[in-house]
Amino acid sequence: MADRLRLDQHELELLEHCIVEMEAETGLDRNAALADMRYTFIESVVAETVVKARESREHSRSMRIDKVLTGKYTAIPVFLGVMVIIFWLTFDLVGEKLSQLLGMGIDALAGVVDRGLTAYGINPIVHSLIIDGVFAGVGSVLSFLPIIIVLFFCLSILEDTGYMARVAFVMDRALRKIGLSGRSFVPMLIGFGCSVPAIMATRTLASDRDRKMTILLTPYMSCSAKIPIYAVFSAAFFPEHAALVMVGLYFSGMVLGVLLALLLKGTAFRGSPVPFVMELPNYRFPSFRSVCLLLWEKARDFLQRAFTVIFIATIIIWFMQSFDTRLNVVYDSSESLLGLLGRLVAPAFAPLGFGDWRAVTSLVSGLSAKEAVVSTMAILLNTSTAELGTALKNVFSPLSAASFLLFTLLYTPCVAAVATIRRELRSAVATIGVVLMQCAVAWAVACIVYQLGMLIS
Repeated sequence: MADRLRLDQHELELLEHCIVEMEAETGLDRNAALADMRYTFIESVVAETVVKARESREHSRSMRIDKVLTGKYTAIPVFLGVMVIIFWLTFDLVGEKLSQLLGMGIDALAGVVDRGLTAYGINPIVHSLIIDGVFAGVGSVLSFLPIIIVLFFCLSILEDTGYMARVAFVMDRALRKIGLSGRSFVPMLIGFGCSVPAIMATRTLASDRDRKMTILLTPYMSCSAKIPIYAVFSAAFFPEHAALVMVGLYFSGMVLGVLLALLLKGTAFRGSPVPFVMELPNYRFPSFRSVCLLLWEKARDFLQRAFTVIFIATIIIWFMQSFDTRLNVVYDSSESLLGLLGRLVAPAFAPLGFGDWRAVTSLVSGLSAKEAVVSTMAILLNTSTAELGTALKNVFSPLSAASFLLFTLLYTPCVAAVATIRRELRSAVATIGVVLMQCAVAWAVACIVYQLGMLIS
């Protein structure tokens, strides 16, 4: 610098003298003083030109709310309380009542159509197809549309307010103990709606280890397609504690998932999850438009499945129930193709308490879509939606019904979900292993519960 200024010796000595006096007066060496002067200048410029934004009212309000909703000791109890309230509204106070009304309407329509077909003198086989096949099968599933709408209405409100992001943040610490990060909670949460988009949502996970482990655990989060099964059985066998049974099933799936995660963490998926970083949005009032769009999407998806996959499965079940191996019409379902298939598989389920071929057949049809379990049961028992709960008491006891519910909770998801697992894992062998593992876990848990119940009783 001195060379650039071209100072002579006298000027250099004078400058050095000034620097020494400055160091003595300020207590700073020349380098520190130079830095101090630069930062002082920068601060003066910033003070004149930069306007710092004040904390918004929304952010301040969110911080106050988060002291409770994300607090160390309050976050988990609040979350559990919110979920219990949602299940109570869905399966008891609102959803179940609306479902019963819709079921009564469908049964009334079926009665009108039945009388009309009888008066017209239509062929008995076609009459059976329409009444015993379509109305008993698809109609029994459609009656549960209000329950699904109420459930997703509540969940969409939580999502739109910003609370679900907090839940992922809160669950990060708990998930790390089982070998996952908070990011895995989002796909698992989606799994309560449908396993297919939940498994596809694992693509957002950066770690291949976390992604595969989350795929294996997601099917244990009970999807909405199983709601009709839970609703029918809980209303029939546990009417005074229906909401509690629903909550218990959902949490049983999560507990089994945690236990499996601990096992996988110490064996096939050793290592640590990736760090979890997430920006928490401010709390906001839910958008009416976004909530309605989500409800329409879920309702449309449910109706599409009801009139495509479930409709086809219902027709197949009706055909196999109505004809024998020589394609002769049968009037006793036990002599039909379906009865023959069910009796071949039924002995494997006898230790679980439901060795009846009709129960086993409904589980097989549930591989196409879980709602088909209810429609198949209605067809096989030759009953309407309103009377299905009463008819089930001829097949199940309360203990075997509990065992059946646990099995449907844990066994292999629908064909679409299995295909998605195959696509994401990119291995047919691994997919078959996942399917066999899920069936084995479901069989073992249901067997243990039933056998322990028999010993206690």
